Amino acid sequence: MLAVIRTGGKQYLVSPGDKIKIEKIEKKEGEEVVFSDILLLEKNKKVEIGTPKVKGAKVIGKVLKQGKGEKVIIFKYKPKKRYKKKQGHRQPYTEVEITKIELGNKN
Repeated sequence: MLAVIRTGGKQYLVSPGDKIKIEKIEKKEGEEVVFSDILLLEKNKKVEIGTPKVKGAKVIGKVLKQGKGEKVIIFKYKPKKRYKKKQGHRQPYTEVEITKIELGNKN
């Protein structure tokens, strides 16, 4: 069973048991998170494509950890102008384990 979910402006292909890193969401470790923005659903070689979402379908996951990604260095430099600027950034993320995919209503 597969599903394509949308969260944090990105799309993820998931199946039960997968661990994914998504944009940070405000949940504590161990809490359950429900994704209701399902774009595609596949079960037993039958594909259901949403227009734009699959009605009634949802993906349930468990928050494993909140963390920060690797440091990225931003360096700006203008030659002959004595301008340079160095800045670092660590993007926060939430690691989620997909536990269950529930099907939508068949109309």
